[in-house]
Amino acid sequence: MLSKYPIDVQNLRSWQSLLWKDFPGNQMPLDYYPEAEQAIRRLSSKNHIAVPISVGDRQVTVVACHPTPPVFDGPEKRNVKRNADEIRLLGDIIQNAPHLVDDNGKQGGLATDMPFVVMGDLNADPANGDGDKSAIAALLSADNLLPVKPTSQGAAPHLRRTRIRSKSLATHNRGLRLDYVLPSSHLNVVESGVFWPKVESPLASLVYDEKHRLRATYSSDHRLVWVDFEF
Repeated sequence: MLSKYPIDVQNLRSWQSLLWKDFPGNQMPLDYYPEAEQAIRRLSSKNHIAVPISVGDRQVTVVACHPTPPVFDGPEKRNVKRNADEIRLLGDIIQNAPHLVDDNGKQGGLATDMPFVVMGDLNADPANGDGDKSAIAALLSADNLLPVKPTSQGAAPHLRRTRIRSKSLATHNRGLRLDYVLPSSHLNVVESGVFWPKVESPLASLVYDEKHRLRATYSSDHRLVWVDFEF
């Protein structure tokens, strides 16, 4: 994380060590994992963090994670289920679920009066792709999140021959909306967008080759999502 404002490292919280089996209502495929592995497998495939950023005399907390992609598994759908549960954990953090206990033993999630922004490659699209669409849809409809939908000018022309829905919202080369910046209802959104330039743009070389083909190696197969907001 890079910030022009001070990061309040002393009050950073994480839920990296939460075991998947201990998450209420978890979808862990018990027939797939041996008991010994069930006993140690974490829910968070990387980390779930809440990082306070000091902006003058105010604070906003960045809530970030990177759930596992809901692919590369078998009929047990272990990655689909883990992705969905990781997103549910994210929702529990911003809803201050009382059953949560962070890595330092503190109970609950964010305080209800704390402004926050959810950020991350969540590897889930509510309308397209292979994931559990209900999990990401539930997060996006949370009553303490603003319904911001950043768009780009370049995605729709590139995806015009596909069956992808809501093309302008796409943040990935395949036309999926996987990457999010979701401010809380404490904040006011000024402007937002997805960096996916048109092929005629001076910045097109950051994502396209000379034949207008997308190249993940030029920057990424994901697009940058940005949101300007104010208190």
